[in-house]
This record gives sequence, C-alpha cells and structure tokens, in this order.
Amino acid sequence: MSTLENRIDQGTGRIRADLVLKNGRFFDLVTGELIASDVAICGDTIVGTGEAYEGHEEIDISGRIIVPGFIDTHLHIESSLVTPHEFDRCVLPYGVTTAICDPHEIANVLGTEGIEFFLDSSEQTIMDIRVQLSSCVPATHLETSGADLPIERLLPFRHHPKVIGLAEFMNFPGVIHKDPICMAKLEPFQGGHIDGHAPLLSGRDLNGYLSAGIRTEHECTNVPEALEKIRKGMHILVREGSVSKDLHALMPILTERLSPFLALCTDDRNPLDIAEEGHLDYMIRTAIAHGVEPIAVYRAASISAARAFGLRDRGLVAPGWRADLVVVDSLENCKAEMVFAAGRRVTDALFSTRKPVAPVGLDSVKARIVKAADFGVPVTTGETPVIGVMPGKIITEHRRYRLPTNGNQTSIDLANDIIKVAVIERHGKNGNHANGFVQGFGLKSGAIASTVGHDSHNICVVGVSEDDMALAANRLGEIKGGFVVVDNGKVTGEIALPVAGLMSLEPYESVRDTLHELRKAAYALGTTLQEPFLQVAFLPLPVIPHLKISDMGMVDVDKFCLIG
Repeated sequence: MSTLENRIDQGTGRIRADLVLKNGRFFDLVTGELIASDVAICGDTIVGTGEAYEGHEEIDISGRIIVPGFIDTHLHIESSLVTPHEFDRCVLPYGVTTAICDPHEIANVLGTEGIEFFLDSSEQTIMDIRVQLSSCVPATHLETSGADLPIERLLPFRHHPKVIGLAEFMNFPGVIHKDPICMAKLEPFQGGHIDGHAPLLSGRDLNGYLSAGIRTEHECTNVPEALEKIRKGMHILVREGSVSKDLHALMPILTERLSPFLALCTDDRNPLDIAEEGHLDYMIRTAIAHGVEPIAVYRAASISAARAFGLRDRGLVAPGWRADLVVVDSLENCKAEMVFAAGRRVTDALFSTRKPVAPVGLDSVKARIVKAADFGVPVTTGETPVIGVMPGKIITEHRRYRLPTNGNQTSIDLANDIIKVAVIERHGKNGNHANGFVQGFGLKSGAIASTVGHDSHNICVVGVSEDDMALAANRLGEIKGGFVVVDNGKVTGEIALPVAGLMSLEPYESVRDTLHELRKAAYALGTTLQEPFLQVAFLPLPVIPHLKISDMGMVDVDKFCLIG
C-alpha cells in the first residue's frame, strides 16, 4: 500500500492510525476555539481531527492542549554558539519544529564551505532546518570579510531541497541605488523568496526597496515603522533575541487582525538565555501575559510564519498537514510537555539516530599578534566620534565628545562611561587594525574580546586597559576563536568557539554553563549590560545605524562611509 493510500485509510478510520493523541484539545487557529478531539497521525502527517480514533500507539494527553509546532522565521544558528546538531537538541524540546536560518556568519568566514556545512547538517537534524542563501558576503565594502560570494557561487545551491530563497538583503542602500552587485543577486530570485533587512527605512526609499521583490522584515523596532511596512506588503517578523529585543515595542501590532501578516523570530539567542527564559515559547507566554490574544501570537508562531515563507504543509492542527505538534500545559504558560517533529516524538533516543557532520573552519583565526601600543588613538582637533550603545538594541547612536588627552594620545573617559573599542582583521587578508571609542558598557577595568563580530567576524575588543585589550585579543588566537574576558593582566573567563571562530564543539549544556561563568566574569568588570558579549559582537555591524566600527575604521552608517 502506498503512503498516500495509507494516509487515506487511516484518516477514514478503515485501519488504525500509526499514532493517536487522545483525550486532549487542540487550538484551532482558524476559529480560535479549543476543540476536544483525538489527533491521529500517519507517518509524518496528521490524518484525523474532530473524531475518535484508534492507533497502534496511543498517548493520553488529558488536560493538555495541542498547538502547531513553532517556526523561527529568522535566525543565525551560529549565534547560538553551537553547531546545528546541538541547536537542534537544544531548541526542539521547546517546541520549535522549523527554523529558517541564514548561515550568513559562517559564510562570511568560510564562504561556500560554510553553506555546505549547514546544508549537510540540515539533512540530518530532527528539526526541519531551512536555509536562506546568504546575500551579502561580504556585507559591505567597508570591512574585510573572510570570503566573497558573488551570485555565481550562490546559484548552485538555489534548488537544494532545504533552500527557501535569498537571505536578508542588508545592503539596502545598494538596492536603492541599483548597485550592480546587488542587482545581480536580486534578479535570479525574482518570483522567489527574498528576505529583507531595512531598519528605519521609510517613504519612497522603502518603496524602491520593496519593488525589488523583498517581502519580509525582522528589523522593525517601533509600531509606526512596522505599520508602514505592513501596509506596503511586508510580513513583519517580530524579534526577541539575546540583544535585539523588539517584542514589547511591537506588542500593539500583535492583534488578531494583523496576525496573518506577522511572524516571530529570535535572530540571535544563546543557550544561556534559552535555558533561563526559553525560545519562541518565551515570546508567546510573554505576549499573552501582556494582553495579546492567544490566537494572534500562536498564529504568528506557526501558520502565518509558514505562509510567509511558502511552507504550505505546516502550521495548523488539521488533516493533511505535517505533524509538527507541541503539547502544552496551557495556552498561557506555553510549556512544551511533548513535541512531535514530522510525527516523531522528540526524545533523546530520536536525537541519537542522526548522523554526525564533520566540523569545518577549525583554523580560521589568523590575526596578527598585537601589543598595547597598537590600541593608541592620536589626538585630533575638535570632538571625537563615540559609538553610543543602547541596551537591548543593535542600533547605536552617533555621539561626539571632547575626550581627555595624555600627551599625543586621546584617552578614555570613565566618568562618562567611554572606553576604547578596536577591530582587528582575523582572516589573514591584510592585518588591518582600527581603534575608536564606545559608550554604554559600564566597564571599570579590563577588556572583553570576541571573534564573533557581525558580519565579517573580525576580532572586536572593548576595554579600559590597552594591556588587557592586547592580552584578550591574542588569547582568541590561542583558543581558535571565542570570547575572552581579561582583568589586570589575567584571563578571568573564556569560551572556545573553534568552528569558524563562531561555534563550540561542546554539547549545548557545556556551552550554557560556560556562558554563565563568562557572564559573571564580565559583570565583575562592572558592565551594566545584560548580554555584553553579543553587544560587543554587533559593534562592527556597518549596516545597522548609526555609528559602527570595522577593521577599516569608524563607519558613519547613515552616510555609508568611513569617518576620516
């Protein structure tokens, strides 16, 4: 008997279903009702609701509610600091059955080798990992990347079964001004899915950007921005990550009326935050606790997300739909008590069936050795540009201060929370090193350094002491990438991320525990930021307003040029 025939026979009740979830209720995202019903499953497909069924396997879920599996519509798995296999094991038990990722981080370090690693991994994971092809490698001409991915290197992946389309198109100025490289990448994906990335873009410039066929956006940070983009046909991906936290600001648009045009995403969320708060389940219960209608946020987490990305087989608890299901204690608590991925109950034994994928990029940190004197900033006339960090945002302000001097050198200003920041090229291309100043970390001593530096992932280090900054940066080379905290000439915390300088080879539990100790080491320096490491990682991101730093120098993002 064919699989199709088997589904029909099980759905009609002629034969027993493979699996039946009995005595519970499911959340109907069409009507908003909680419906008492068995749910019958054949293989990877739901075949029965609204009726009583018998199954070869039956699970009693009395008092519980079935909802569709959650879909994270935009994230970089690398930013979870673990490999796709460990991300799968970490996040799937929270009910995230589909993850739409952009391997942009590893692609910027390793190029097509990084994309191939993710595609190979996605074919082994229990969670359905879908891949968007990284559109901006390098992200801009204002930084040194480890790789270059022109359209010719992307097209061979376009028809891979795990590929959805073109990933977040961050170079929105390039789109608006019809940059030839941008046009070459956009043209082949016309009629397909193109993911957006256009923070604060509005008016005619937004119209021009959307006219390129771009349909989704995860960079909205306020209601007026989101409403304009929704009115102009964009599907808004409400984001709540470890640094970028937009959920509270966008809750007013999480309504039943607008939910067909909304989805949820995390973008960047590390295992420590997942362990302490959760993943998309955290967003759901937080929204409901603040008055959002359950149907609105559950739609955004599933059916609306699926439709936005052309995944027509999932997002509802209904016959013929993919059996990605979460059994929760209540809609309000959204605690996943059981998870089913393509009809398979998620267990440790299920994860053990996956084939391993060999890691890549284990020797990607090729930065030169630096010394304290390399972090000097010569005195200039007038005010000095200072990156203004805003907690919970990757947007930074372009501030200007008259800073104290020492001889011919510009000094930090601890009274105003202004310390040094530097970016060091680490791909072995040119040895670039740029210095500047940043405000908002709260550091009183020491230094924090990282090889996670969006998007080109050079070394970024912030600090009070040039000696500590040099020690921290050099230590990253010794551990093949990661995060390092230094205080008074001593390494007080570190985590090794040898996979392209971005991901650990350890289980996610070890990464979580190490991050806890690392965060304590950073707090001991006086930082006032909840997540200082990812905040460091976003300082070199020259596609997010307003002032950033790359290995080439300070970047005025609004003018899209280097300063000085």
